[in-house]
Amino acid sequence: MADSSTALTVGQPAPEFTLRDAQSNPVSLSDYAGKNVIVYFYPKAATPGCTTEACDFRDNLNSLQSSGYSVLGISPDEPAEIAQFAADESLNFPLLSDPDNQVAKAYGSYGEKSFGEKTFVGTLRSTVVVSPEQKIALAEYSVDASGHVSRLREKLGI
Repeated sequence: MADSSTALTVGQPAPEFTLRDAQSNPVSLSDYAGKNVIVYFYPKAATPGCTTEACDFRDNLNSLQSSGYSVLGISPDEPAEIAQFAADESLNFPLLSDPDNQVAKAYGSYGEKSFGEKTFVGTLRSTVVVSPEQKIALAEYSVDASGHVSRLREKLGI
């Protein structure tokens, strides 16, 4: 499919990005240089699976941060939508707006997916861990929203 993207592999440089957060402020991956950062992609704010996953990150944020990990959530939603989502769910980490899916494509998180009887192209639920050296430390695609953070913590040894 022409619109799908290529998965990232461990050790390759993490694609740089600058996106707007819920308050329309720019946030760049380079802002996190020297730190571990979990970048997770979700298809649509305030939908059941995305809410489950975001709340899972929210509930585990202290443990992740105390182990040296920051969290960034990225979706194609506009800043106003992610601001409402963050407020409604008391999310305590940055959500970023990728309306043209350019960052999702660069991270291999964009492609064909199915929902019920429909097949379409869009953001794929995935998680990439970027090392302090701005390299890919872990890349997971087609993740299940339920229990995702627990599985991620296990893989990271947290």
